[in-house]
Amino acid sequence: MMNAEFFTAIEDIEKEKGIPKEYMLDKIVQALLAAVRKEDPALGEGAVVEVDEAKKTIEVYVDYNVVEPEAVENPVLDLTLEQAKHIDKNAEIGGKVREKVETKQFGRIAAQAAKQVIIQGIREAERGMVFEEFTSKEHEILTGVVSRIDPKTGNVYMKIASNADYTEAVLTPSERVRSEIIRDGDRMKVYVVEVRRSTRGPQVIISRTHPGLVKRLFELEVPEIFDGVVEIKSIAREPGSRTKIAVASNDPNVDAIGACVGPKGARVNSIVNELRGEKIDIVLYDDDPEKFVASALAPAEVYSVSLGDDGKSCRVIVPDTQLSLAIGKEGKNARLAAKLTGCKIDIKPASEVMSSSPLRIDLSAFLENTEDEEGSEN
Repeated sequence: MMNAEFFTAIEDIEKEKGIPKEYMLDKIVQALLAAVRKEDPALGEGAVVEVDEAKKTIEVYVDYNVVEPEAVENPVLDLTLEQAKHIDKNAEIGGKVREKVETKQFGRIAAQAAKQVIIQGIREAERGMVFEEFTSKEHEILTGVVSRIDPKTGNVYMKIASNADYTEAVLTPSERVRSEIIRDGDRMKVYVVEVRRSTRGPQVIISRTHPGLVKRLFELEVPEIFDGVVEIKSIAREPGSRTKIAVASNDPNVDAIGACVGPKGARVNSIVNELRGEKIDIVLYDDDPEKFVASALAPAEVYSVSLGDDGKSCRVIVPDTQLSLAIGKEGKNARLAAKLTGCKIDIKPASEVMSSSPLRIDLSAFLENTEDEEGSEN
């Protein structure tokens, strides 16, 4: 009933859409069975589809049971020996006889049912392949183009691509940077948070606020990070405003901060531009929590850091002139430093600490020594 051209068409679908030939043949078998049931439900239980890839044929049959007249239970599929002989002269009681079904006899409704099964099968296969492709891109960066913006929900719908596959992704208000102005047709990089299955195909959840976006951007821009020579230890981010990133070098000959900044700041500036002006502080990671905290509070200068007994809090002393810089506007610098280090930070100005008796002498001596050292250097 189906010739070589039909098998060639299936092979073309496999090449063009990547849908396996075996999958398509299975769906065609299901479609033909559905057509038989639609045409004659009583025959449906006995319908059989045989696929011969060598001969490039697909045939539809109905298997009948050959029984004694008194044993007939299903008048459609149970035949007496006399009835069975009209189909196969070699029929025997207790056996089966097979009769070929000409699909050209199928009515319009049955043919439409078969067509729907095949179309649905192709759609399911395409969705499954797209799902697998984008699932492999979870926690990666993809470039998207804004296709539409819903004014009611604030959702931004973007067309994103991975290799040859395309799908629509949703950038929800919670994953958008509030200060960013997004317009139709804008191209931007997004971070793939999660890929979910849905009745309409894969649902790709993307983000512009996730810290992972900054991490992946640095991996793209800084070869030393991509190669593992420089390692990103932690990231703290307030989207659209400021990000602190702690880095360390696994090679004593490589400056971690310098590698991230790049020649004349080219690398970090490229990332800042992609984040549309978000400021980035790159600090040096240290295994010593006190040194790490001091580094994390940059650009503020720090006199000393005292780690608490719990190991999760610390007291930081800064020059009076550096207090506002250490805390930052609306506490932003201190807040980001705390997130970066995982340590609760209590910042005190030097004058306040010196006025308290237990630390006054020690701190005064510390400040004097610091001044002496600066004088000797000058």
